[in-house]
Amino acid sequence: MLVLTLANSSLVNFSWSSLGVTSLFVQWIVLASAALLCNLRSWLAKQQLIKSVLIAYTLVLATTLIMSVIGEWILLKSESWRMETYGRIARNLIIAAIMSGIAFRYLFLQYQLRRQEQAELNSRIQALQSRIRPHFLFNSMNIIASLISVDPDLAERVVEDLSELFRASLSDMTNEPVPLAQELALCQKYAHIESLRLDERLQLEWQIDVDVNEVHIPMLTLQPLLENAIYHGIQPLPEGGLVTVIIKELAGKLQIDITNPIAVDDHSRQTGNRMALENIRHRLQAVYGSEAEVITEQDHEYFHTLIRYPFALAISR
Repeated sequence: MLVLTLANSSLVNFSWSSLGVTSLFVQWIVLASAALLCNLRSWLAKQQLIKSVLIAYTLVLATTLIMSVIGEWILLKSESWRMETYGRIARNLIIAAIMSGIAFRYLFLQYQLRRQEQAELNSRIQALQSRIRPHFLFNSMNIIASLISVDPDLAERVVEDLSELFRASLSDMTNEPVPLAQELALCQKYAHIESLRLDERLQLEWQIDVDVNEVHIPMLTLQPLLENAIYHGIQPLPEGGLVTVIIKELAGKLQIDITNPIAVDDHSRQTGNRMALENIRHRLQAVYGSEAEVITEQDHEYFHTLIRYPFALAISR
């Protein structure tokens, strides 16, 4: 509107009245077009992309034509239409066609960017979900083999736990939040298998101060963090240590704190943890928005992984 007014007047003798009339005219076109497109949104969403864009583009031009005719009729009143009148209407249509084309092109690029980001996010999620450490699988197989002759019932339970972990890892429910109780059950199955290997070296403490059936979290969010805590925190230490999982509501947010001891010469944590943390951060932000946080803290003895996201969103799923 400002550019159009500047094109028709000089900078010194700028026509504010012309700007006002032009603004009013364009606002009516924008509001009418928005009302039409919003009412047709559900129907347009069912059409093919090219078809829906062409329909929306045609609606905007048709609205511009109607508003131009009404505007000329109001301004001219009883005067007869001349060639200049049709020229102004044609000018309005050309301007609307150019500006709408630019807007639709911008929205299409945004659409492609969102699809690309979603595809990258899904690939990260699939990479994370399909990532079960080879050493864990081999160790589990060795545990099962050693238990078959000694305690077949326990060996059967380990097989069932391992199958549950694989089923969750291969699930298509990538971004669908599940009850916290379901995620904790997976964590406990994983910890049970690891406890058979590490024996008394692995100690776990669970402090759950929320309703695990009401609170929701994306599947396979805690299990990879618990796996890293055991792999980086307990396994390198000959004496083992304690892994603490604290889940509570704090300042309107669900807070999950996983704490584990660290080895003095543990140089693999930074590279080993980065992929899991980044994937979990992207997953939480995709589900709960920018308020979801994944924070790591480290001192001389312990490594903390903190997950925070709005408690209201956690229980509304």
